[in-house]
Amino acid sequence: MNSKQDAALRVEVAAGGQALEDFLALPGRVYASDPAWIAPLAFMKREQLSPKNHFLEHARLRTWVAYRGREPVGRISAQIDQLHLAQHNDNAGYFGMVEAQDDPAVWAALFAAAEAWLREAGMTRVIGPFNLHVNEEVGLLVEGFSTPPYVLMGHGRPWYGAAVEAQGYVGVKDLLAYQIQPDFEAPRVMQKLAQRASNKVSVRPLRRADLAADAAVMRDIFNDAWQNNWGFVPLAEAEWADTVATLTKLMPGDYIQIAEYEGEPVAFIVALPNLNEAARDLGGRLLPFGWLKLLWRLKVRHPQSARVPLMGVRQSFQHSRMGPTLAFMVIDAVRQGMIRRGVRDVEMGWILEDNDGMRNIIETIGGHAYKRYRMYQKDL
Repeated sequence: MNSKQDAALRVEVAAGGQALEDFLALPGRVYASDPAWIAPLAFMKREQLSPKNHFLEHARLRTWVAYRGREPVGRISAQIDQLHLAQHNDNAGYFGMVEAQDDPAVWAALFAAAEAWLREAGMTRVIGPFNLHVNEEVGLLVEGFSTPPYVLMGHGRPWYGAAVEAQGYVGVKDLLAYQIQPDFEAPRVMQKLAQRASNKVSVRPLRRADLAADAAVMRDIFNDAWQNNWGFVPLAEAEWADTVATLTKLMPGDYIQIAEYEGEPVAFIVALPNLNEAARDLGGRLLPFGWLKLLWRLKVRHPQSARVPLMGVRQSFQHSRMGPTLAFMVIDAVRQGMIRRGVRDVEMGWILEDNDGMRNIIETIGGHAYKRYRMYQKDL
């Protein structure tokens, strides 16, 4: 065994100071030799762990870094979300933000720290990874390592799945990311359904002048549409308002589309320019001139890839012919703006593996699943 492996292994809470800096920098160490990895913007990751994060208004968070000697070799977080507990009444905490070298001892030490903290807080089950909750980055990448992650999607190393399972975790749900070209030819049956519905359904872009009202509309539709899905936790008002305010500064107005049925909002879709494409060579840094490059690439050149992270159709329409019609109509509306800006590739995800209805719509318009993420669970 070499001297690095011989060095003492310890796990420290990363509440601030150098430990927090090591926590934030750890992915750069793990992915240093991975050509597919793209460093996320450092300020976004720092804000995620800031006490000002609205998530912490209803959740507790603890982070740890593992060291061998003085070298950071792994990290993990644990969260207890009161909104999850209120929704599911399952005494489950989360693990997340896990990154580590291919060293079984490191993985065991990290999970031991996270599980002990959750157990002391009264949790009897652990689910994850959540970075930090179900409406952000979720799942452990288990297929699709050779392609870079899109904006707000996680990456991983091929040993991660086995390392998590070695700690006694079992997979409970798989999530898929689909790739599609926006210039697809719409199936004739969908065109006919949309045409028939056009006398009752109108699709419009986001109204920037009435941003707060449209944000509330989307939140209301999402919380209705997704409430029976696995892992659902309602979008919190303050978190969602902040998210919309931030993202709309980076996206064209027609990247959000809202469908109204007889004047009532019933479906929506959100697309994002692929920030990771624009930031790939920035190393996560915006200073001194990275922010100028990023703004030019987003506002002038525009990324040639985009992601659809959110879409929802009210439950009252989901089990009727109008449900897939509404989904197709908002997809069709948002893709027109993408085509105008030269977008060639779109990721739609994540999609629950057993969401047959949505998978059928995406596959009918030419999408193919190219990445798989897995959610894990363990009883404490």
